[in-house]
Amino acid sequence: MTATQAAQPVRHNATSRGRVTPTLMVYLALVVLLVVGSVLVAMRGGVLLDHGGILNILTRSTVLGLVAIGQTMVILTGSLDLSPAYLIGLCSLIAAETMAGDPGMVVPAVLLTVGFAALVGLVNGLVITALKVNAFIATLGVALIIRGYLENTYTGPAGSVPRGFQHLGYDRIGPVPLSTVVMLVIAVAVWWYLTRTKGGYHVYAVGGDAEVARLSGIRTGRTIVMTHVLCSVMAGLAALFLVSRLGSGAPLVGADGGYDLESIAAVVLGGTLLSGGRGGVAGTIGGVLILATLDTVFDDLGVTPFLKDVVRGAVLIVAVALYARSQLARRAR
Repeated sequence: MTATQAAQPVRHNATSRGRVTPTLMVYLALVVLLVVGSVLVAMRGGVLLDHGGILNILTRSTVLGLVAIGQTMVILTGSLDLSPAYLIGLCSLIAAETMAGDPGMVVPAVLLTVGFAALVGLVNGLVITALKVNAFIATLGVALIIRGYLENTYTGPAGSVPRGFQHLGYDRIGPVPLSTVVMLVIAVAVWWYLTRTKGGYHVYAVGGDAEVARLSGIRTGRTIVMTHVLCSVMAGLAALFLVSRLGSGAPLVGADGGYDLESIAAVVLGGTLLSGGRGGVAGTIGGVLILATLDTVFDDLGVTPFLKDVVRGAVLIVAVALYARSQLARRAR
């Protein structure tokens, strides 16, 4: 049995025709949330889906979407990454301090930021595959190392970006933010890679059963390392977007946004199994939009941060329970 043949059944089961797939479920849930949210906001005298509301949802979706795209690839292999939050903070500082307000340093800063993020992802992947450290512990350890460096070195924002670079964070194509368009283009590219290429089949195969994938000739370690590198690169791109909006680097911008756990929540809401091998980017984008819409509705309603977390936690639990029941029913059939 070839590597491609080993991976194809996993993908086929995740997208079987004639069934209510997790991806379809998440977008149906998004529609319901938009309707209910619009009604609740209207009762308070506001409008959820006016120009400002839509812009707010899309802007909130950009950073989380970028991180969640990378997290999806990692989780599909059965791994996990808890380092993006602090990596975003460090990458924002690298970008802002390298640019130092000089338009001529934008390209070197972008390359340095993405390169450093890729290096962190490489370290994550090698610790997991070569040293056989559990992904949770390995990436948490890297996150704590970065956190320690940030807390010891920085006390607040640093660096600055030239005005021209801020167009990335504020410009729009019609009603849609430019950054959101970039995020969606990346999502489509990753979707194509996962569903149309041999490397994508390998990702699903490793997550479905790493031992079977290895016996089929797939280099499982290389696949896991590759997904961790891409996940960290996505965090680096998210940092570039944030620094374009803030105008400077901020050590806690990623941690304050909770992009490590939020990205995992978006992936799970999108129907990707934490055990790996099933799911995809299409569902993840739906999960990102649900979380961004929830935050926008909460802000319009003046909900306290505590209640926000309670509701988001309840939504996540309900979603996972529904997916679990769906899987049990499918196996019973």
